[in-house]
Parts: sequence; structure tokens; C-alpha cells
Amino acid sequence: MKVTARENHWPRRRAASSRTLLFARNFFKHPQWLGSIVPSSRFLVKRMLSRIDWQRAGVIVEYGPGIGNITQEILKRMRPDSVLVAIELNPEFVTFLQREVPDPRLRVVCGSASDVRSVLRQFDLPHADYIISGIPYTTLPEDIRGAILRESHGLLHPEGAFVVYQFTRAVLPSLRRTFARVQQDFELRNILPARLFYCTR
Repeated sequence: MKVTARENHWPRRRAASSRTLLFARNFFKHPQWLGSIVPSSRFLVKRMLSRIDWQRAGVIVEYGPGIGNITQEILKRMRPDSVLVAIELNPEFVTFLQREVPDPRLRVVCGSASDVRSVLRQFDLPHADYIISGIPYTTLPEDIRGAILRESHGLLHPEGAFVVYQFTRAVLPSLRRTFARVQQDFELRNILPARLFYCTR
């Protein structure tokens, strides 16, 4: 029996729909953990990742990977010998990522971004070349937010960058207190329009 192109798309559409529903369900269960009811758009992902030097990105850390739409784009661009450590607080997302993204370069850890130092030590990784963060800093207690930024700064390679996307500028003063240089960008083609911050030591 011949399968048409339209029929061929159905499994992918169902999978995408399933991922979106999982994300939305968890938004209503844990709104303080997610900044938006829908995952990041491809426009936001492309703009955010365009600033990374993939040739020197040996160790990348992602905070709050969710259902992995950014995670998978990172893996597409990474070197074969690079490592991506994804730290996710939500056990349901952790299980989903471990099942759906079977890439040997990916390490998915259930925990808080504030524990990034011990997480990297667990994999014998001394530093991160890049840290990419989508967790909503405005909903975090001030002490947790401060700990995440300080630990990220301390573990970042001198030539690396801490890449953050948010939906407000509220985190900017904290970023400026922690990092020597903070560059800003904006992506309108996202729900919600997103602000990007590129922070270096």
C-alpha cells in the first residue's frame, strides 16, 4: 500500500502535538517553573544559538530544557566529541528527554541549576564553555537566583558565555552585578516576545 506525503506527516504531527500538550500541562501544574505556556519558537532558538562558537564549545550546560526543543537544536550544532549537560527540575520532563532524545552526548540530570557545580563534578567536567538558560528568574527566590548566577559565573570558561532568554528585563540588574559584560537582544517572533542576554566574564 502506497503511503502519501500527507499520511507520512501524521506521526510527526502527533508527536509534536504530544510534546506541546505535555509542556502546557506542566505549565498549569508548575507555572513558577515555566515562563510561557508554549515552547520557544524556532526564531528564538536560532537567534539565541547564533552567538555560540560551536568549534570551541566542548561542554555546554542547559538550564531548564523542558521538552527539549532547544536541546535538540544544540545537539544538531555540537561537535561529535562535545557534551551537553541538561539540568531539569521537573521529573516528568527528565523522563521525557531521556526517552525521546537518545543522544550519547546528552546528560540529563534531575535537579536545580543552583547545583550546577556538583552536577559537572559528577561527570568530571571542570567548567562549561557555554551555559544556556531559559528558567524564569523573576519567579525564583532572590537567594536561589543569586546562587545560580554566581555558580554559573564561577564555572564559565574565561572565553565562554552565559546565554539567557527571558520575557522581561527584570533579571538584568542581577546579570550586571554578576558579569562584566551583558549584551542584549530581542526576538519578537515568539510567544511571548523574548529578551536575550549574552553575558561574559
